[in-house]
Amino acid sequence: MFVESRCGEVQCGDIADMSIHHGETEKRRILIYEDLTEQILGAAIEVHTQLGPGLMESAYEECLCYELNLRKLNFQRQVTLPVHYKNVKLDCGYRIDLIVEKKVLLELKSVEKLSPIHTAQLITYLKLSKIKVGFIMNFNEERLRNGIIRKVV
Repeated sequence: MFVESRCGEVQCGDIADMSIHHGETEKRRILIYEDLTEQILGAAIEVHTQLGPGLMESAYEECLCYELNLRKLNFQRQVTLPVHYKNVKLDCGYRIDLIVEKKVLLELKSVEKLSPIHTAQLITYLKLSKIKVGFIMNFNEERLRNGIIRKVV
């Protein structure tokens, strides 16, 4: 099941579990890895606030890694993603920009506009890596929030 949402929206397939908080009468929906993704989004927003749009993707990646480090989050950068074809593992040159805490995949962009191929790329990377949650973050937006797509597979 694939769920697409813009940052801040909750979709049905995006829910990890339901819980009742002390004193509340209604159940609250919790996103998969909610605390972790909030930290990641906070780091990305800080980078965008400091730099703004218009730079190359590599600058945003470097600064985002710095922010993730400040938050003491473990991450891997430019992770090789092999393709398994007919029981053969092939290195086709695919690389995941960032994997945070071995749970969340990040594809960073600095493009005029996100297109369906970017979403297809994220879905494919999630499938191949067997990671459940991923984000596309387009830093070339006036408001970063408008350039974030979350996918859950």
